[in-house]
Amino acid sequence: MTAIIGCVVVLGAVVGGYIMEHGNLSVLFQPAEVVIIFGAAIGALIIAAPPNVVVGVVKGTLSVLTGGKSYSKQDYLDVLLLLAELFTKIRKEGLISIEQDVEDPENSSIFSKYPKFMKNHHALHLLTDTLRTVMTTTVSPYELESILDNELETLHEMESAPAKNLSNMADSLPGLGIVAAVLGVVLTMGKMKEPPEVIGHSVGAALVGTFMGVLLCYGFVGPLARRMEASINQEREYLQTLKSALISFVGGAAPQIAVEFARRSIPANVRPTFHELEEEIRALKSGR
Repeated sequence: MTAIIGCVVVLGAVVGGYIMEHGNLSVLFQPAEVVIIFGAAIGALIIAAPPNVVVGVVKGTLSVLTGGKSYSKQDYLDVLLLLAELFTKIRKEGLISIEQDVEDPENSSIFSKYPKFMKNHHALHLLTDTLRTVMTTTVSPYELESILDNELETLHEMESAPAKNLSNMADSLPGLGIVAAVLGVVLTMGKMKEPPEVIGHSVGAALVGTFMGVLLCYGFVGPLARRMEASINQEREYLQTLKSALISFVGGAAPQIAVEFARRSIPANVRPTFHELEEEIRALKSGR
């Protein structure tokens, strides 16, 4: 929602300032310029990116405009509590005790307590696949860290592709605005015998192309791309929390210490305090 508010502010400031200078809004309404700039930009995106990335650009843009994915302190508390439950069960009953939880998390008495985590497919798959690996192999903490680093890097590259292509699209908009302006000048040259008023209107319409290209780049599409990148980075930070806990636990740390490793890796603005986490764990143990 904040992205939409930002778009309204940008548009309001630009149009409002133009009106304050007694500008004529009808001059800015140039559908042909929009077709040239947006059409060429979308075509260039289709040329540069495979179909799945193009779909990712559309989905990512819609996600940003509708609020985007973000993680709150409660989201991090939930994942810490989930890890604490799993690690404690493993320490008391052995790895085999969580086999059913890992194979069928939808019907697990532990996983089902955290429905929002269950909807995060990347996090769920990372956790369950890693626990399967630990149950079926004798992987060392160093090997596990390499495995998780590779997985997170691959996932980050895949998730970042739409944002990178949208950023490239933003960079192309000023140039495409110039293309639209040049075409407008070409049309103007064919009107040299017309009265000055007609020529002036035609030149003004041509310059709107440059204006639109620059405005779309720096006022809308570029910021959207950066917002998408920020959302992807938040996802990576969330998955890094899982990684920290898993590596620590496999390395022999007690459940509480492994969860504390994870807590310390959470960004400070959404990190639960030690006492907040301790109170939640106590409430969980007491069955509240």
